Amino acid sequence: MASHRVTPALQRVLFTWQHVAWKSRCCAVASHAKYSTVYDPAEKTFDKILIANRGEIACRVMKTCKKMGIKTVAVHSDVDSSAVHVKMADEAVCVGPAPTNKSYLNMDAILEAARQTGAQAVHPGYGFLSENKEFARRLAAHGVTFIGPDTHAIQAMGDKIESKLIAKKAKVNTIPGFDGVVKDAEEAVRIAGEIGYPVMIKASAGGGGKGMRIAWNDEETREGFRFSSQEAASSFGDDRLLIEKFIDNPRHIEIQVLADKHGNALWLNERECSIQRRNQKVVEEAPSTFLDPETRCAMGEQAVSLAKAVQYSSAGTVEFLVDSKKNFYFLEMNTRLQVEHPITECITGLDLVQQMIRVAKGYPLQHRQADIPINGWAIESRVYAEDPYKSFGLPSIGRLSQYQEPVNIPAVRVDSGIQEGSDISIYYDPMISKLVTYGSTRAEALQRMEEALDNYVIRGVTHNIPLLREIITHPRFVSGDISTKFLQEVYPEGFKGHQLSDSERWELLATAVALFVAAQLRSQRFLGNLRVSSSQQEQRRWELSVELEKGVHAVTVSRSGSTYAVDLDGKRVDVSSEWNLASALLPVTVNGTQRTVQCLSRSASGEIDLQYLGTSYKLRVLSKLAAALNKHMPEKVPEDTSSILRSPMPGSVVAVSVKAGDTVAEGQEICVIEAMKMQNSMTAAKTAKVKSVHCNAGDTVGEGDLLVELE
Repeated sequence: MASHRVTPALQRVLFTWQHVAWKSRCCAVASHAKYSTVYDPAEKTFDKILIANRGEIACRVMKTCKKMGIKTVAVHSDVDSSAVHVKMADEAVCVGPAPTNKSYLNMDAILEAARQTGAQAVHPGYGFLSENKEFARRLAAHGVTFIGPDTHAIQAMGDKIESKLIAKKAKVNTIPGFDGVVKDAEEAVRIAGEIGYPVMIKASAGGGGKGMRIAWNDEETREGFRFSSQEAASSFGDDRLLIEKFIDNPRHIEIQVLADKHGNALWLNERECSIQRRNQKVVEEAPSTFLDPETRCAMGEQAVSLAKAVQYSSAGTVEFLVDSKKNFYFLEMNTRLQVEHPITECITGLDLVQQMIRVAKGYPLQHRQADIPINGWAIESRVYAEDPYKSFGLPSIGRLSQYQEPVNIPAVRVDSGIQEGSDISIYYDPMISKLVTYGSTRAEALQRMEEALDNYVIRGVTHNIPLLREIITHPRFVSGDISTKFLQEVYPEGFKGHQLSDSERWELLATAVALFVAAQLRSQRFLGNLRVSSSQQEQRRWELSVELEKGVHAVTVSRSGSTYAVDLDGKRVDVSSEWNLASALLPVTVNGTQRTVQCLSRSASGEIDLQYLGTSYKLRVLSKLAAALNKHMPEKVPEDTSSILRSPMPGSVVAVSVKAGDTVAEGQEICVIEAMKMQNSMTAAKTAKVKSVHCNAGDTVGEGDLLVELE
């Protein structure tokens, strides 16, 4: 590469630019909802880094590496050979077949990839090998730098039993519990009785909600012990469990820490992570609406105290449970980059990946505690390929036939590792992306999140945008009145989608009718002219019927330019739009209110599937004559699901507990399905005799597959 002489004048310009850039790092985010990677060419780190991960976090790490002038190496399984992170990297190495234990958890293959490519360091992202002390040790033995903490810190904090003992010694508030490994289910029952119900059973080496169960009685403790130990063994290769007192109705608030190898440590404020399902986070925000400066400082100081107690270096997170009186208790420390790190980057302006790379190379931190601001507000929604109508989100698989991120909206950041055409498979986490919005206030960040969710186009898989939008617009969430029980309390019967008010129902019906008319008008034209030349003019008035949730409404529509006047149930609704029917997004104005709707599908029989206010609604629009004739059409009789058991999600059968001829009681376990490393017990809907079993342990099943028939 050609060399260039740096003149004294240019040196002064570069110095001035660097000074201004560092000074403005913490406020640069105000208009971009990003993070600032200010690269100093004189500060040498690594020439090449291997990212031992996949998906969005691999892409996220690569973005910073490229800004720092560092070449990147991707590893991938055979099914991920065309993944976005593979295309983004400078080099890519296949490390095995699809199952994670043969690819992304295959230490030998990843070490060989580092050797082959000459990578000087490895960034593990989160999950997989990110908190595996043996992986870090083996890298060090091969002269490759692990971009994370030292092995003793990983070991100490990765073991929930040991970490709790260290936390107590460091004078960090801890939850009452049993400080040891639980041997079997009966010992778990005895310990739970001593602590007092409810208790939390969780994997000692766990994280991400896996291997975690809440028990309120002896029977639930036995069952929880069985499932938690199986999940822990499957996810972490370690089935050890611990038990502690369950803090009922708490908030989950975590502190981001950053420490170097020179004894310096900072806390980078908090993240509120209370909105969860199955102990897994769904929506996070920074800062928290609940903490006052005194509590925030106390939590931050305890988090730093714990980090220093284990000589921690790198970015890490100390998680706390906080009760209604702002008492806080240490939960665990994650010795890695968190999924939700972008919201901390938004309010501080720091690039945490860059900081991890600098620390791994041995540089001291560049900031003091007083330098760390809370600049604005950031919210993150985890967009998953999940069906939110099933237990707030059971995995969905498929190919993204259409995909469009809402990055055209100001102050929106999307961290993703997929693109149109990507497959969401049963082998890996069903996360599509992390959608982050930023604002100078919480209200501004929430408004942008609402707009971003409405403008997010995802086709080909079921996704959780309906649930995300309902959460961020719910009065309790908007007011900050939340806890880890938010979803169960707000939706005790399960999530049913957005419940339309009368005015919203009229809006939706009128929009569907206007869309139907616009589509009809378009079909009558070709190259701007009417298809039937003898027709003198276009129709301007229609008598139609629109059906929604078995409610049928007679409507009259008249058109003037791009505005449709809809007479519906004695009310007039004006719908205006240019109706670019080829676009996935349809901006409309209904009675002066601007909305963005999505037409998910339209059929020749008048069926229209509209995504409105985040939720998909199935409507049918017919002409007056067609509606009259439709009354004579037979309806399909729904299947009797009380006598059959179908898989509610794609996954693999872990165990089958019954055989043909057995009698089962209502609620009795029939089989266990594992999806995305989470085990789910399938139970009988009634007391009956087993007629036939259609699955065996080890089988792979799809959503809707027949598992068991009852007589």
